Amino acid sequence: MQLPKNLILISILYCFFLPVQNTTRAQQSFKIHSHNDYLNTVPFWTAFGSQAASIEVDLFLRNDSLLVAHEVETIHPARTFQSLYLENIRKSVQLELEHKPYLLLVDLKTEAEPTLNRLMEICEGYLDILYSPSNQNGIKLVISGKRPYSDRYKNYPAYLFFDHQELTDLALLDVDKVEMISLPFDKFSVWNGKGRIVEEERQALKAVIDAVHQIGKPIRFWATPDSKTAWKALHELGVDYINTDHPSEANKYLGNLADRLVIGQLKSDIYEPHFMYDGKQAKVDKVILLIGDGTGLAQLNAGMVGNGNQLNILNLKNIGLVKTQALDDFTTDSAAGGTAIATGKKTHNRGIGQNDTVPYNNITAALSALSFYNGLVSSDNITGATPAAFFAHQKDRDNINGIGLDLSLSAINVFIAGGRNDFLRYQNGAYDSLVSNGFEIISTLADIQNSEYLKVGYFASHHGLPSVLKGREGYLAQATFQALEFLRKKEGPFFLMVEGAQIDTGGHQNDAKKVVEEVIDFDQAVGVALEFADKNPGTLVLITADHETGGLTLPQGDVSKNLVELEFSTEDHTGIMVPIFAYGPHADSFKGVYENTEIYGKIMEIILKYHLKTDR
Repeated sequence: MQLPKNLILISILYCFFLPVQNTTRAQQSFKIHSHNDYLNTVPFWTAFGSQAASIEVDLFLRNDSLLVAHEVETIHPARTFQSLYLENIRKSVQLELEHKPYLLLVDLKTEAEPTLNRLMEICEGYLDILYSPSNQNGIKLVISGKRPYSDRYKNYPAYLFFDHQELTDLALLDVDKVEMISLPFDKFSVWNGKGRIVEEERQALKAVIDAVHQIGKPIRFWATPDSKTAWKALHELGVDYINTDHPSEANKYLGNLADRLVIGQLKSDIYEPHFMYDGKQAKVDKVILLIGDGTGLAQLNAGMVGNGNQLNILNLKNIGLVKTQALDDFTTDSAAGGTAIATGKKTHNRGIGQNDTVPYNNITAALSALSFYNGLVSSDNITGATPAAFFAHQKDRDNINGIGLDLSLSAINVFIAGGRNDFLRYQNGAYDSLVSNGFEIISTLADIQNSEYLKVGYFASHHGLPSVLKGREGYLAQATFQALEFLRKKEGPFFLMVEGAQIDTGGHQNDAKKVVEEVIDFDQAVGVALEFADKNPGTLVLITADHETGGLTLPQGDVSKNLVELEFSTEDHTGIMVPIFAYGPHADSFKGVYENTEIYGKIMEIILKYHLKTDR
């Protein structure tokens, strides 16, 4: 195949300036070029507020005026270079508005010499804001479009620099007056900004970028694709000025890209389930329900990539989808979502275990009547909305006072979570009520399984628990193990709810690293549950979520590097369906698409096949 002439030229330049095997380039901070800036509703200030490093203005010389326009047909006599740009730049200086250094790229649409002459005349009145050896912070005007011959660059004032647009003379170029080199993107690639640049074109772009960098100059391409994918790809290639018509969006996207690119650090060891009882019509006398608060499919996918493209959760075969709407809102909160799962009834957002006036019978109370023991584990406070939905009845989730008192009178036999202070701060006797109602409050997590009490509790923190990133690593899996051992030793049927609470926190904070690490941490607890199920026949394991948080998408990643890009669309919950995974006897009952209230109904239907109501 015969290479196009421009690719041959690039290859020659690349070999001359920089041998391929020695190519290294540290990732630089991104710079935004506000292309055709004057077409913005608010010229200059939009780009300035977006921290653009280069702002482009097109100029026409008409009757001694320099007018800002894209073509002759749109020229307006009031839109002068001074009014739209020079005066506003001066105003920004007078107001001492903070901004990183930026260029004003002046694209001349009329003949170079007369236009430049008039430009210099006008600039005599603005020398206070323009670059000079004595004003290093002044603005550089970079002349693009119709330019004088490069051998004349040196004849122009200190504040005038040039946007060079040729490759053939790079080795001979006097670069002192060249501020950047700009080239047409379509000369090297036909990429439309979606998917990935084909490798031949990527190499061609990389070659010319490195050749320009070898002479110590930044590079910009014009007529580039203008999308998030394109901005990221061009930045990764080493393009210095990212060309865009959307400076605000580009600045926001690239500005937090490093925080949204996550390489998983935590490790969830994969337990291989044997599936001996999976989907069998056999007795169920142990139910482990794991709730990843705020965990949708994207969160699981992100955790999977971060964990070497595998999760314990994703080994399971019986999968369904759960609708999450609250009684009074399309998008549920954890209180209404938890209540739906725990009681089989919808409630309004913020409601815990009841509607406005009527308490709902929750699953722990219902199962206690069938001689089941019950347990709760959470990386939140025990009074948090999700665990509270399994024992409390309060009109508002923030009635911590009432929720704490409800726990002491509940059917819970073991709890492990944070929030000891929630039982002390109201001075209402909530902590003493736990003890007087039979709870042994353990001081060491490892001692839970050995307690001979009927009821036991462990406060993992006085206030809230830290995230995995801040030292909570391993807690949820260990707490799950301890709770399961405590319940197993009671030698009776049991129900255990385990909540990975801080996946939701990461979603609310739009903290990509937290989401990935919290999913992996949650998956460790899932591994403990699956192994327990295989060792203890009659165990049904369910993994689901109360809702999705963050409107998460995963635009790009690299599975081989455990690398994934997370992008959030909101800091709140969303109404998207969440997955449910089931393992063990009757796991196939949880396939399909259904309301969150049906989780309760399906569990109870299975249990009632094998257990009659008794008075334990």
